[in-house]
Amino acid sequence: MPDATTTAVAFLRDLGAAGLAHPGGTLLSHLQRVERQLAEWGARPALRLAGLCHACYGTDGFPGALLPPGRRAELAAVIGTEAEALVYLYGSCDRTATYPALAEDDGVFQDRFTGRVHVPGAGPRRDFAELTAANELDLARLDPAFRSRWGPALLGLFTRVRPLLSPAAWSACETVLAG
Repeated sequence: MPDATTTAVAFLRDLGAAGLAHPGGTLLSHLQRVERQLAEWGARPALRLAGLCHACYGTDGFPGALLPPGRRAELAAVIGTEAEALVYLYGSCDRTATYPALAEDDGVFQDRFTGRVHVPGAGPRRDFAELTAANELDLARLDPAFRSRWGPALLGLFTRVRPLLSPAAWSACETVLAG
């Protein structure tokens, strides 16, 4: 029986991720690099699966969706409800409204799909920050123009949310963005 990662990769292929251009190759290759980065940082399986599927509903920075949010149950059946909830949290984030107060205990999170505002608990905020770092660092490593344009702002973001990041993630932020 295939493991959850193998099943998720097959699902992403079926959704067309292997055919979508993305910095560093295809969307699927980017998703796999994000999952591997989270694994190297010691992330638990649910967060790694969320990293693998983080762009399924599109993101505030990558509008193309592989799967509309109305089909969340399909993704949950593949990667589990905890990982799917993290994928939704990541994909639904209105970055402009959410990033400024992300590290605060009472920082609001705005859902770009529904407009709903809520305050996630510490665990989901840590997962969100870790996934954000893995995603953005993959792009910054591969694309010098991206790093030049967005690196200072990302370093500022990750410095603010440093309490939410694992030591390994923070070290990578420093190495890639400030190095």
